[in-house]
Amino acid sequence: MKIEKIIKNNTEIASIIARDIVIKDTETAIDLMMNVKYEMGIKNIAIPKDAIINEFFVLSSGIAGEILQKVVNYQFRIAIYGDFSVYTSKPLKDFIFESNKGNTIFFVDSLESAISKLSNN
Repeated sequence: MKIEKIIKNNTEIASIIARDIVIKDTETAIDLMMNVKYEMGIKNIAIPKDAIINEFFVLSSGIAGEILQKVVNYQFRIAIYGDFSVYTSKPLKDFIFESNKGNTIFFVDSLESAISKLSNN
């Protein structure tokens, strides 16, 4: 895994570059957030969906709720990017739609969109 610092509109964003799964559970999500915060001083994270365990996208597993609650509790902002059209679950689609209305958690199609969302305070 590599973390690249991106600055747009005076907002620092940690872009996660990974070939493997980085977020496997709540503990690995917290580890990532704390690494980004203490090593880079950043609380905005852009991460590809392929770096997150697939069970995250099965809402009934509870993994997404646990992880995203930590994102909120620790006052981070996160943009998960990738192709979400592969998921057919209506609850997941509704969750993505509602999340994108807020200002903390985003599901977008590309890194560029993730950076744009995170840099618009």
